[in-house]
Amino acid sequence: MSTYTLSRSGRGMKQTHKPGENPWSVSRMAALLVLAVLAATWLVPFAWSVLTSLKSEADAGASAITLNPPDGFSFDAYRKVLSAGDIPTWAWNSLLTSVAITVITVATSALAGYAFSRINFKGKRWLYAAIIAAIIIPPQLLIVPLFRQMLAFNLVDTYWGIILPQSFAPAMVLILKRFFDQIPVELEDAARVDGAGRLRVFWSVVLPLSRPILAAVAIFVFIGAWNNFLWPFIVTTDAHLMTLPVGLQTVKSAYGLQYAQNMASAILAALPLVVVFLFFQRQIIKGIATTGFGGQ
Repeated sequence: MSTYTLSRSGRGMKQTHKPGENPWSVSRMAALLVLAVLAATWLVPFAWSVLTSLKSEADAGASAITLNPPDGFSFDAYRKVLSAGDIPTWAWNSLLTSVAITVITVATSALAGYAFSRINFKGKRWLYAAIIAAIIIPPQLLIVPLFRQMLAFNLVDTYWGIILPQSFAPAMVLILKRFFDQIPVELEDAARVDGAGRLRVFWSVVLPLSRPILAAVAIFVFIGAWNNFLWPFIVTTDAHLMTLPVGLQTVKSAYGLQYAQNMASAILAALPLVVVFLFFQRQIIKGIATTGFGGQ
């Protein structure tokens, strides 16, 4: 079986084989074939969405499927979407709320995960069980009580009304706890011998060793916050506070379903996430390889 190791320079995964092992064995070829099929399963719909967004509405709605539309390719659908809505404001709202949610979630999840990993306190088991229960409960069940709370605190149609209910990620607490469990306690004991307190040990010893998992958690939280449609849709009615997924849904034509414009809206909403992945794919892969995301 092939094995993979992470290079010390952090430049990626380096493949190694056991002596006498055939790198082109039947099992390996079968695995590559399955991966290719899975990649095509994701890439084909994405490519079709891009292709449809570059067609005219007549060609996009035609019953005949063509890769080369009769009217040619154009950016008319993108121009209509951009002119019909306040895309820069919605994109800024999405960026602002997603960054705030990511910062708060990573900070609170890291502190909670470290507490569960290293500190024995009264009620720890019950609180840990509550964290697990929060993962099991579907978030849709909490929409009504959360909205009532936002009304009580006058946070409807505010940035904080969008941010605060999304800043709790129990799954990330468990993932960070599992990572902290793997850090040798002797490193923290050595810091305490030098006079460091609990908070100093956490800041100077634990967090520097946890950069891969913190980066991976931050990226996944950011993607989830950017893509979230339901809660921002419920808690905002002011068009100037809408996030990009919510705002794009208001760009509708009075002439029925516009396939090209719908696909252009979807591409515009997904484009920032593609850019994030391209810039941070090394951190994502490293986080998956060294944390619980990969089932290690």
